[in-house]
Amino acid sequence: MVFSLFVTLLGIAVLIGGTLLYGQRQLEAAGPLTTAATAIVKSGQGSAEIAANLASQGIISNERIFHIASAIYHRLGRTLKAGEYSFEPGDSMQAVFDKISKGKGVSHKITVPEGWTSMQALHRIREHPVLTGDMPDEMDEGILLPDTYVFQRGDTRKQVIDRMRAAQAKVMADLWANRAPDLPVKSIDEALILASIVEKETGLASERKRVASVFINRLNKKMRLQSDPTIIYGIVGGKGKLGRPIRRSEIDAKTPYNTYQIDGLPPTPIANPGRAAIEAVLQPAETEDLYFVADGSGGHVFAKTLAEHLVNVKNYRKIERAERAAAALAAEQSAAETAEPAETTPVADSEAEAEAEPTATAGGDELPLKAADKPASSGEVAGKTAGKIPLPRPRPAIN
Repeated sequence: MVFSLFVTLLGIAVLIGGTLLYGQRQLEAAGPLTTAATAIVKSGQGSAEIAANLASQGIISNERIFHIASAIYHRLGRTLKAGEYSFEPGDSMQAVFDKISKGKGVSHKITVPEGWTSMQALHRIREHPVLTGDMPDEMDEGILLPDTYVFQRGDTRKQVIDRMRAAQAKVMADLWANRAPDLPVKSIDEALILASIVEKETGLASERKRVASVFINRLNKKMRLQSDPTIIYGIVGGKGKLGRPIRRSEIDAKTPYNTYQIDGLPPTPIANPGRAAIEAVLQPAETEDLYFVADGSGGHVFAKTLAEHLVNVKNYRKIERAERAAAALAAEQSAAETAEPAETTPVADSEAEAEAEPTATAGGDELPLKAADKPASSGEVAGKTAGKIPLPRPRPAIN
């Protein structure tokens, strides 16, 4: 009887061993996929449902073995995690399980460029097809850190926004702790406002700290910042772009964001500045510069005095005229190449013909001159000093 029991137990052991060996070989065998595929594991799904979904998509060959293996692994502390997963041709059931249990899901990205407003950032987050959940309709300006954020399917819009806010708060705290001494910005909020202006004034990393130094020097001397982007923000708010040149009447308008008319900083940031712009404000270059103007190549020319600045403005005027002449010539040549012969040649009516309206530049573009928008006389506008610099002026003309 003892022998019979031994034989029975041995048979059972062999059967179990054989089953386990068969199962292990099935787990490690090449899978049925012939092309790459993705599958979504939803939160709350059990291993049986997951196995059935994977089998129905042709990702695994045997849902029963996958389910049993998942149950065994679960007892060992390895569980299947929710997410979106990508599988390659021939992936074995073991490889499929390993990927899901380790949470190695498909990564998605969303980028908020430096200088975007919170409205622009929220719009991009709202429109992303993978993110889910509700989100605020509006948000304070400047509190999101521009960057590229990686997330997985199942992450919510709120989670991504919270990460952006936390990242900006950390950057501000770290850089504020290591700020240069005796800065005119006396709080993190003020530093964030000035950094947003620097961010909008230049996109060149090589000159950010110098642009920041101009504004720092102006604040120290109680001079007005006279920054075009602040005027634009006061007009369009978080929409970002004005879509046309700034009018002379808008420069003269007294608004909370018009730094040609107010002393010090505007009431809030005008965009979300990146780390480099924040660092530029808190560790600015040491200069005596008070002015800068576009140089025609994407950068700026800096000046310590108004006299130097006016020379730089005059030089830029020459560049503008040359560029306009070249553009006009190219347009004429293009029109001549594409125009078809007309049947009749119209004769101009000299009495009805109107002269072209004179134009001025503002923000690097042209705008029609109106009675209320005539350029001011030469001089200096700087804080409480008298006079105005000559307009039209290229973007940005800071004086």
